[in-house]
Amino acid sequence: MIPIRDNIRSRSIPITGYILIISTAVIFMKELMLEDGQLDQMVATFGLIPAVFLSGLDSRLTDITVYLPLVTNLFLHGGWLHVIGNLWYLKIFGDNVEDRLGHGNFLIFYLLCGIIANLAQVIVDPASTVPTIGASGAISGVLGAYFISFPLAKVSTLIPIFFFVTVIEIPAMLFLGLWFVLQLQSGTASLYMAGTNVAWWAHIGGFAAGVILVKLFPRRNSY
Repeated sequence: MIPIRDNIRSRSIPITGYILIISTAVIFMKELMLEDGQLDQMVATFGLIPAVFLSGLDSRLTDITVYLPLVTNLFLHGGWLHVIGNLWYLKIFGDNVEDRLGHGNFLIFYLLCGIIANLAQVIVDPASTVPTIGASGAISGVLGAYFISFPLAKVSTLIPIFFFVTVIEIPAMLFLGLWFVLQLQSGTASLYMAGTNVAWWAHIGGFAAGVILVKLFPRRNSY
């Protein structure tokens, strides 16, 4: 299922969302211009490697550089599909959440969800030496907030049926509920499978964080 749009018009320009989309896209273009060795070094430095992060906590608890990857990894992506998929979801669902929270609070909310999502992945797979990158955890938080805030919104969704493609409107509660169930199934399966490079538990942790945190922020606009 590919979401195309929702039916709730934002009451303000999603300035923070646009900034996040543009900055993430610019950084991705920078990644594309790097040589393989340079890119590997960038990912190793700014990506979140659970085993390295936990080792840093043991030896350099007060060193701020230990914690930076919890945020910087949100702006790195592993390929075109990765970055386009994430930014598309942010564009569709982020504007209404930003409208509810306000521009500054939305940025704080986004980063908090990303950090919690990253910590969830670290807790589940603490020995991993594979860098975790991507905004998926933070955007999952946006989806969780949307799920709680706009459950009856309609999401126009592209659905392939054999050789045909159709567009139907699905309630946000159902669309995002199914999305979360799929993440939970994949995350559970990943516990018994070696070698997965998808941070499923960051998706799960981010969504749960969004559901909870959105209730703690003051509501700017009501619908």
